[in-house]
Amino acid sequence: MDKLKIAVIFGGASPEYDVSLESAYSVITHMDNSKYEVIMLGITPSGKWLHFKGSPEKIKNDSWNNPTYCIRAIISPCRKTQGILSGTYSEVKLDAAMPILHGKNGEDGTFQGLLELAGIPIVGCKTLSSALCMDKNRAHKIVSLSKIKVAQSIVVGIGSRVDATEIDKLGYPLFVKPVRAGSSFGITKVTCQSELPAALELAFRHDDNVIIQENIQGVEIGCAILGNDNPMVGALDEIELTGDFFDYKQKYTLEATEIHVPARISSDKTQEIIDITKKIYSALDCSGFARVDMFLTPSGEIYFNEVNTIPGFTPHSRYARMFDAIGVTYEQIIDTAIEQAVNA
Repeated sequence: MDKLKIAVIFGGASPEYDVSLESAYSVITHMDNSKYEVIMLGITPSGKWLHFKGSPEKIKNDSWNNPTYCIRAIISPCRKTQGILSGTYSEVKLDAAMPILHGKNGEDGTFQGLLELAGIPIVGCKTLSSALCMDKNRAHKIVSLSKIKVAQSIVVGIGSRVDATEIDKLGYPLFVKPVRAGSSFGITKVTCQSELPAALELAFRHDDNVIIQENIQGVEIGCAILGNDNPMVGALDEIELTGDFFDYKQKYTLEATEIHVPARISSDKTQEIIDITKKIYSALDCSGFARVDMFLTPSGEIYFNEVNTIPGFTPHSRYARMFDAIGVTYEQIIDTAIEQAVNA
């Protein structure tokens, strides 16, 4: 049987470039070589696209961008090609593409739109769901229509005046976040009015719109989901945090954080969160895979936080660990996601 040609796209013009390299290295080195021919397509921080033909180890240590191992390549928008134009240019037809591009310019629907235009099956969420999930404001509005609780918030555009009365209604502490950013970039927990200007300035470095959100007291619960119409759900995880919030440093060092898998909650509450997760996944038109994060309050209320359409994707990431806890291996996750894209 012929191998499936699967492009794994990594890097990108995003603050999460380094995270992408680590995730992509893990995916590439755990793909079944008897089933797949891996086409490695790297994007430099400056936005140059390259067909990388070297060792995956060079992706991991960020030495991949070298003329010895790379030739210029782009995804062709022509559906006749349904693949990439490599070199000067030869066509490389693809059976599917797996974007491992965290954050802006990769997880926000921009890249997925190009793949859909080119007729290339996407391993993961498609254009609409990727764009919606990246936009915290619109994702919350859509999820709230399904009668799922979300934090109260206001959105401020760059250069707009902040309404002090509306802020006071949210109360302190509160969170200031870029509307569209990943890995907690630009997020500040604000405890009083005097901290607000600096928090807004930081958030506006990452997006032209900022969401100011009430603080929800409780623990953060994650839910890994895999599939399309009848998705599989992993064990829930629980973030035990001693700091202010689960920021970029904590996500990737866990210095003041412990992650419990499975979450230390009742079986009834676990099932309730799983049911809500599936409703959110459907409401935001997700497919392939994602991680849905929620807050569980001391009184047992469940609040939607966000959906990560391309979560950290190493064998040690939260997503993989949640599936490992129910006996689904990292290799099986990759296989399942690819098979669903190819056969959709």
